[in-house]
Amino acid sequence: MASYLLAIDQGTTSSRAILFDREGHSVATAQREFPQHFPADGWVEHDPEDIWESVLASCREVIADQGLTIEEIAGIGITNQRETTLLWDRATGEPLHNAIVWQDRRTADRCQALREAGHGELVQARTGLLIDPYFSATKLAWLLDNVEGARERARRGELAFGTVDTFLIWRLTGGRVHVTDATNASRTALFDIHAQRWDPELLALFDIPQNLLPEVRDSSDDFGRTTAELLGGELPIAGVAGDQQAALIGQACFSPGMGKSTYGTGCFMIVNTGERPEISRNRLLTTVGYRLNGVPTYAMEGSIFVAGATVQWLRDGLKLFDDAAETEALARETQGRHGVYLVPAFTGLGAPHWDPKARGAILGLTRDTGIADIVAAGLQAVCYQTRDLQACMSDDMRAPPSTLRVDGGMVVNNWLMQFLADMLGSRVDRPGVLETTALGAAYLAGLRLGWYRDLDEIAALWRCERSFSPAMEEAERQRLYSGWLEAVDRVCCEPDDAPPTA
Repeated sequence: MASYLLAIDQGTTSSRAILFDREGHSVATAQREFPQHFPADGWVEHDPEDIWESVLASCREVIADQGLTIEEIAGIGITNQRETTLLWDRATGEPLHNAIVWQDRRTADRCQALREAGHGELVQARTGLLIDPYFSATKLAWLLDNVEGARERARRGELAFGTVDTFLIWRLTGGRVHVTDATNASRTALFDIHAQRWDPELLALFDIPQNLLPEVRDSSDDFGRTTAELLGGELPIAGVAGDQQAALIGQACFSPGMGKSTYGTGCFMIVNTGERPEISRNRLLTTVGYRLNGVPTYAMEGSIFVAGATVQWLRDGLKLFDDAAETEALARETQGRHGVYLVPAFTGLGAPHWDPKARGAILGLTRDTGIADIVAAGLQAVCYQTRDLQACMSDDMRAPPSTLRVDGGMVVNNWLMQFLADMLGSRVDRPGVLETTALGAAYLAGLRLGWYRDLDEIAALWRCERSFSPAMEEAERQRLYSGWLEAVDRVCCEPDDAPPTA
């Protein structure tokens, strides 16, 4: 009998393969990093072959290291960096261009023109999204317009579009299956989240031929089987979700009002809103949290482009420390000094500002500012940005979450988690299994394969490793947050309504 589920977690800077047992425990992990490409200011690309090779190598490695036969693995769940856009030849599977990454801002002018032409209301009403370079639609349009012959070939039906999940499924199944799931489709700005279909009016607006698009399936569904030569036998692909929705599932946030925040390359806070989509008044996103048995569950999301990437920049760019694990001790050296603000707008600002032209800054420097102060400011920026999202959600929702479940690589930092609880003024729960993104993909596959009866059985597996309760006085919390809002105002290039300060 199969004892494991294989989760593929294809992220922005690396790909991982993780084996989970039936209780949701991580048994083994293999990880491969791959290069980032920055061909121009604000442009971010990945070589699709690097993505594919890192995924395949990770899967082979984790299976080999555990000495497993293919029969011991029940199936595969896939979770992926969302919005990243690929275009490839249907006949050969060869990409036409590098993948345009979710962080990429090259279509900022196109988005601004669409907003000025009055299309924002239509896009938000149908998709729950804003017109922004973050989403796939303008990235795909750019590829069609800038890769020689691409638009003509697309009209002839020779090309296929996909987010990373679709590309991986295509490769894993030997080009037999061209599909995505509802969560990934909901991040393209081409998918009507109410009717649960590709929207003809939006396709016309962005000038996208419909024959490029994959079939949309449930998050727990039949996504085909791997070709035998890849992993030593055929395996069913049975669960797919974009990384942040997968983390929502891995954190067992199955009831309306439950929320999680993931701290990886970026930071993404999602709250389950149930079977009815809620439209934000504060420029947050309405998205599909997951879709099971044809029924979508919706969520409200705030997306922060830079979180862990700030720590990476402090390490690799400024060379302030050698290992991210050093940041906790450095931050403790500040002993309550909080006068420095680092606004990490390296590729613009995400929610709730949505300013693609903003650029980063460090403010509040004095003669006695040291490395520890700058490192602490980089960590605090994550908490301030989460407070931005919390303030918006509190204004938008009838019952915002009183407790936030957190995950991602940054949450092992206890100093950071305590400051997060202090800044939010609410409890922060860290789970026993931090790999919740991959775990969510495994759970989705397990649902399809009969490992779990329902979501209640999955929810019973969630365990809290440590809770952090706020200890900061309200006056100090407001003082520090007001300083953050002033710092953000300094870097914003486009007019913006300030987020609520509740």
